[in-house]
Amino acid sequence: SGVIPYAKMGYWDASYAVKTTDILALFRITPQPGVDPVEAAAAVAGESSTATWTVVWTDLLTACDRYRAKAYRVDPVPNTTDQFFAFIAYECDLFEEGSLANLTASIIGNVFGFKAVSALRLEDMRIPHSYLKTFQGPATGIIVERERLNKYGAPLLGATVKPKLGLSGKNYGRVVYEGLKGGLDFLKDDENINSQPFMRWRERFLYCMEGINRAAAATGEVKGSYLNITGATMEEVYKRAEYAKAVGSIVVMIDLVMGYTAIQSTAIWARDNDMLLHLHRAGNSTYARQKNHGINFRVICKWMRMSGVDHIHAGTVVGKLEGDP
Repeated sequence: SGVIPYAKMGYWDASYAVKTTDILALFRITPQPGVDPVEAAAAVAGESSTATWTVVWTDLLTACDRYRAKAYRVDPVPNTTDQFFAFIAYECDLFEEGSLANLTASIIGNVFGFKAVSALRLEDMRIPHSYLKTFQGPATGIIVERERLNKYGAPLLGATVKPKLGLSGKNYGRVVYEGLKGGLDFLKDDENINSQPFMRWRERFLYCMEGINRAAAATGEVKGSYLNITGATMEEVYKRAEYAKAVGSIVVMIDLVMGYTAIQSTAIWARDNDMLLHLHRAGNSTYARQKNHGINFRVICKWMRMSGVDHIHAGTVVGKLEGDP
């Protein structure tokens, strides 16, 4: 039929010597019954780099040996009978510099629906410095945040405004004030509070800042609240971000569901405007919760730090969400 196994097309190389400039991905693969784990790993390598379902004559127009991803190691997952760790190396030149959208279009673009595997999970990645430095990265760290809050020697303590939906702007600001006056360093909006009929975003921003300023005056401490600027379009996101800055906020937040390009764009704005940027992981569990299929949260964290996010909502130590303390 003209179909050649991926392992015989150059996507499997057990003797491959990993280069320091290679992008490495660790996949947990569950091959379909009857599919050899090596072939499944090679299929993932092929489909996430240069391959299609068969050899085509236009392959000869490229430097195939260089641009093919190489699956070079397959190990059984301990305590399982049908899962394997597949180690895959990618030539750095396969990816556009500084583009998370392009990186993910290859690494997770097509392979998760591939016939050779019944389940697939991206467990980890190693990004070489040569590629990592083409991304902005976070503008600040914990030291800068402590400087802005003028708090040292103790954990920063925050909370989320509840109920997250339904409060009027005035009552929302009251919650912010009471929490900060009671000892919190900051509060934050939740993921789905944007600009609904019961409270528009401008109203929320103004009442939040009033609560922040009053609490700061009452306690003599620097206080803050993460204002969610997530919107339907980037134009709306920028408008809300500029307004948050104008009313005196030093930190804004966005949701993961905004998308990689929007997150990178917002991070550039935040750096240019000397604003801290917080990311809520909204939507993360749709692909991170299942242990045999999806993306490990550690990978999402790496991508978000590359994008320029200063810190990421990771859930409470003990709470309502799935996960070990």
